[in-house]
Amino acid sequence: MKKRLAVAFTGPSNSGKTTLILKVARKLIHERGLQVAIIKNDPKDKAQFDVPGKDSYKFSDTGAEVVVTSPTRTTYFSHRHKELDEIIQLFGEFDVLLVEGLKNLPLPRISIFRGSIDTDYFPYMNALAIDESIDPTHYTLPTEIDLLDLNNPDQVIEWILTHAKVIE
Repeated sequence: MKKRLAVAFTGPSNSGKTTLILKVARKLIHERGLQVAIIKNDPKDKAQFDVPGKDSYKFSDTGAEVVVTSPTRTTYFSHRHKELDEIIQLFGEFDVLLVEGLKNLPLPRISIFRGSIDTDYFPYMNALAIDESIDPTHYTLPTEIDLLDLNNPDQVIEWILTHAKVIE
């Protein structure tokens, strides 16, 4: 079995997490030929993936676990919290797992900031991705944290391929 890698991204709202994950995922898939899986945390339970009135919505609305399958995709609707291991099992095969949020997961973590750095994130990060809006010399960064250019997805990918956690 080939090794699978996992890494997490964290940071405040509108810091650029999703944008960076999209750039990294596209490059991993289209330039390196890797299979990528993504988990996004929705702490405020705002995401909606179905349309009221459709059969799949009606099935899900019962509280049942529902799978909708078609020739091009499979969608799973669950009303139960899943732990990381359970979610990974749902994906099947992949090379790289990118997780947005969930800062308490035991994964190497890239924290993303624009404008200013929230030092409360220091205990949760292994790398810090910032842009030119932040002068890192204005902060006392922990020495074990790698500094990455938020606008350089290739640099971020190299960090991921070197530091991501190998998962079973």
